[in-house]
Amino acid sequence: MSRQVVRSSKFRHVFGQGVKADQCYDDIRISQMTWDSNFCSVNPKFVAMLVDASGGGSFIVLPLTKTGRIDMSYPTVCGHTGPVLDIEFCPHNDNIIASSSEDCSVMIWEIPDGGLTTSLTDPVVKLEGHSKRVGILSWHPTAHNVLMSAGCDNVVILWNVARGEEVVRIDSAHPDMIYSACWNRDGSRILTSCKDKTLRVLDPRKGTVLMEKEKPHEGSRPVKAVFVSDGKILSTGFSRMSERQVALWDPNNFEEPLTLQELDTSSGVLLPFFDPDTGIVYLCGKGDSSIRYFEVTDEAPYVHFLSVYSSKETQKGIGYMPKRGLEVNKCEIARFYKLHERKCEPIVMTVPRKSDLFQEDLYPDTIGPEPSVEADDWFNGKEGTPIMISLKEGFAATTKAKEFKVHKTLLKTTSVSLGNQQENTGEVQSLRNDVKQLKEALEKLTNRVSVLESKQ
Repeated sequence: MSRQVVRSSKFRHVFGQGVKADQCYDDIRISQMTWDSNFCSVNPKFVAMLVDASGGGSFIVLPLTKTGRIDMSYPTVCGHTGPVLDIEFCPHNDNIIASSSEDCSVMIWEIPDGGLTTSLTDPVVKLEGHSKRVGILSWHPTAHNVLMSAGCDNVVILWNVARGEEVVRIDSAHPDMIYSACWNRDGSRILTSCKDKTLRVLDPRKGTVLMEKEKPHEGSRPVKAVFVSDGKILSTGFSRMSERQVALWDPNNFEEPLTLQELDTSSGVLLPFFDPDTGIVYLCGKGDSSIRYFEVTDEAPYVHFLSVYSSKETQKGIGYMPKRGLEVNKCEIARFYKLHERKCEPIVMTVPRKSDLFQEDLYPDTIGPEPSVEADDWFNGKEGTPIMISLKEGFAATTKAKEFKVHKTLLKTTSVSLGNQQENTGEVQSLRNDVKQLKEALEKLTNRVSVLESKQ
């Protein structure tokens, strides 16, 4: 009788690897703020990182291709009057990013395709409604222009970004500071963890608490939680003895965890990243030098340890690339952007395979960038299921027409927030044309000078 000793899984040999030094982003002064957010957001076009700034808060947005040493004078996004605490790119438009700050505001920015040429100080939209610093941002996964923000005033606000207005305000559900807030896969539920040691599942439109679990972890350090497959919830926290833990919960039976595992005694908060396509959850600790990853399945013990990526340098923050930004021909199933003291290092997670062909078992259809419902319809009760895309041919970017439409709906709000800026678009265009002509003239003169010098 044969006895299976090791659980079979195609992800058992997944390994992480840092890229070569010339593919890192060097000489960036990462923010020194003590805050438990990712400090980094990334999509197939850009990587954004919180940076140190005097007299306010700022973050830097780089095209993915701009690797190597970044000049000290590189333009930043610096419209906030207090330190920036969280940033997140819009999943439906790679050029739109939201930022939240200690100045109690949330701002929406539009990044031009080639990256910034001058520092950005005026946002496309400014959202004001929190009375204390805003530390958590999360875009709706399927509804267009819906953004959730959570602040230290214990309030969760859902914004219609295209109109620049607050639509839902959840101010009575949380008696203390909110540690984490996230959506489920189709955006029909919100999961929050709070300083009162309670996990809550909320109805986003009504703002009512549907389910709650007290003391998922006994310790008093922050708890982070995410939805995983089949509506289950994975949480990270601390035991009473300050040991780090990971637990899996079934919201229909919140009494006991499906599994609860103790990991180690480090003090950094574990940030969970769940990949619904592979069922792998990655745990990245602030201040750690490692990334652990587990496979979440339907069979006990439900959360199976796969491996750990270790390095010498500790991470101050981490960004997680969406699936459509990965290199499928290299069997890459995840890519993280790890923030060091003064640089950002991409880390690639790969399944070792001999074939260069597309591996269908590793890449099922994944969530694409198309929203399935508009903000107004969603707030009126219409659900949006994720629109899936295949990665077989490599993902092609969204069309210009779609992007322009998105920008236009966003820019409608400027009449609310930024006065008459919309009337100036013609002037801006003519100025851009002038700059272009001047650049061309300068290039001609430079060429002419170099020709004349070579003749001497």
